[in-house]
Amino acid sequence: MSIESEIQSEIEALKTRFSETKTLYREACALLFFRYGITPTASKLYQYVRKGSMSAPADALFNFWEELRSKARVQIDHPALPEALKVAAADAVQVLWGQATELARTELASLRVEAQAEAAKAAADLGAERQRAGGLEVTLKAMAHRAEELAAQHHACASLLEDERRCHAATTAKADSLQRQVEELQVLQERIRGDFSSELDKGRAAIEAAHERATGAERRALREIEQERVARADAEKQLEAMRSRLTEVEHQSQSQALEFATKNARLGAELETARSAVAGFTATCDGQAKQLKEVMQQVSQFRTEAETLRSLVEQFKPAAPSKSVRAKRSVG
Repeated sequence: MSIESEIQSEIEALKTRFSETKTLYREACALLFFRYGITPTASKLYQYVRKGSMSAPADALFNFWEELRSKARVQIDHPALPEALKVAAADAVQVLWGQATELARTELASLRVEAQAEAAKAAADLGAERQRAGGLEVTLKAMAHRAEELAAQHHACASLLEDERRCHAATTAKADSLQRQVEELQVLQERIRGDFSSELDKGRAAIEAAHERATGAERRALREIEQERVARADAEKQLEAMRSRLTEVEHQSQSQALEFATKNARLGAELETARSAVAGFTATCDGQAKQLKEVMQQVSQFRTEAETLRSLVEQFKPAAPSKSVRAKRSVG
């Protein structure tokens, strides 16, 4: 393990033992100076500890050197030491303290400049983030308004689709009713055809009977010839009437069949048109539902970004220095 890694491990152990920032920096100064023989500086302390503001390590370093000088003076004033050694030790500690104090002041000034630059940058970033947050708020409100409009459109489309479904059901019921009427008319047509066949058979039977009567009349006496001719004329008249009746019945059947076919075709076309309209409204509502879902996802994403920006704004707010820190800076 390297010295840097070992020092970092020791600092992490100190963090678990000392929760106060001031005490933690003081123990870190003692660790570097007494255990590893490294002269502590504010930047090096902050590099290892990374806790508190930038002025915290400088204040801790100043107090450490003050305490060290005080302890060194007590040891130098010990009566058992020779006077020359006392003077040499006091001068050495005085020089070391002066150099450390000057270095600490230089580090403090540099840290102040860096802190001011970082504060200005943070303020600029804060303004930019606030502006962006305001734009996102406007966009979020617009998207929420758009989402409400799409929801209203979706509700209207749903109502329209329900009306079209009801209309389709009514059209279907009407088509079923007309289909039943067509079937009834077909049954009636079959009945008419049956009646016409019966009438035709009756006519044919009457014609055959007339022919038989004519044949019998020819075999009768000459006195019945005139009567038979009259009977033949009557039979021919009945046959002509039967033929006219047959022609009329055929024309009526053809007209009714043509009318039923026209009505059936028109109802089929109306049914296909209604089905196409229902399919179109269903596709439109599905598309608008999909668009509404995408808009709600975008609204959720914008809300997440707004919350993230708010947390960043709170994080980049410059912390106000405490009264004790301002007092120490004024003394220094």
